[in-house]
Amino acid sequence: MLGANDGIVSTSSLVLGVAAAGASSQNIVIAGVAGLVAGAMSMAAGEYISVSSQADTERADLDRERKELAADPEREHAEMTAMYVARGLDHNLASAVTTQLMAHDALGAHSREELGLTETMAARPIQAALASGAMFSVGALLPLLIVAVVPSATIMWAVSGSSLIFLALLGSLAAQAGGASMMTGAARVTFWGALAMAVTAGVGSLLD
Repeated sequence: MLGANDGIVSTSSLVLGVAAAGASSQNIVIAGVAGLVAGAMSMAAGEYISVSSQADTERADLDRERKELAADPEREHAEMTAMYVARGLDHNLASAVTTQLMAHDALGAHSREELGLTETMAARPIQAALASGAMFSVGALLPLLIVAVVPSATIMWAVSGSSLIFLALLGSLAAQAGGASMMTGAARVTFWGALAMAVTAGVGSLLD
């Protein structure tokens, strides 16, 4: 949702700024496509770097946990037992559970309980980069499609109006997915999207 929102706001703002400067429809499309490609690559690169840093931290944590298990397994056993006791198990049961889990996969058990790391939640930089770039591209395509089908005289109104509708829809869906107010989510993202488009269009008109 965030990537798609970024794509809509960035591309629609760029399109409006160029259109306000008096550019032709062809130049508006060229600028929009360039913005789509640049934005998608920027989102993908930023996400890759961010998630790669997270993956580096996870590997460092696992290496540290592996060394601690090798150096003092009794202490690690006591730490995990204490965690289960804090969750409501009696000491004997907590100790027995810890013993069985460590016998099966000590590093895996400690990475889950102490570090909160699981296979499904592990950092995947390439996957994150592709997803981020793809969602930005999907969002950016929406205003570009409007530019491609409407007359040049109505580009400003068509792009701004449709983009605000798209943003409101995505904002409400994101809020619904998170269990928040759909109206609040739609209003928030629409407001900031409208502000971005208005400011960019204003700058473009000054350069006309």
